[in-house]
Amino acid sequence: MDNSAGITASLQGRYASALFDLASEQGFVTAVESDLDSLGAAIAATPDLAAMIRNPRVGRADAARAIDAVAGVLGISPLTKNFLGVLAGNGRLSALPEIVRAFAAIAAAQRGEVTAEVTSAHPLTDEQISALAAKLKARQGKEVKIKASVDPEILGGLVVRIGSQQIDSSIRTRLNSLAQAMKG
Repeated sequence: MDNSAGITASLQGRYASALFDLASEQGFVTAVESDLDSLGAAIAATPDLAAMIRNPRVGRADAARAIDAVAGVLGISPLTKNFLGVLAGNGRLSALPEIVRAFAAIAAAQRGEVTAEVTSAHPLTDEQISALAAKLKARQGKEVKIKASVDPEILGGLVVRIGSQQIDSSIRTRLNSLAQAMKG
């Protein structure tokens, strides 16, 4: 498997890589990726869950029971549930959001695609997302998966992040550049 050294060098990357290898052997990469996406969204949307996984005062057994209950509610597959049990048992639940991102990056790299995080001032239509994906595919030479988010603070335009590259065509950035140029 061809993982980038940056991903697998971190603790989270090693956990994600081990889970990917296991899921790959069993043919469950898509299911595990879907499980982790659901779990990541639940952590992002539920401040209490995010606080619980980061709280060092929550014992390993209590954390394991809590994360098992969350997995049950989300309909998580047995492989992912077992993995979450290992994380809880090792006291590593706080690394879960980073593990989710690392697993997604490994799976995308394996499929030959990249993920573009696109921020716009207003929600993009499916037509706009398709056109943007096509332009980014031509630029990157790979399939591009778009993760869109809305931030009214950018006023207009787009901010596109692919890995460490950023393309910022937001109106806020243009106005800030103009203000700096006028200051002289």
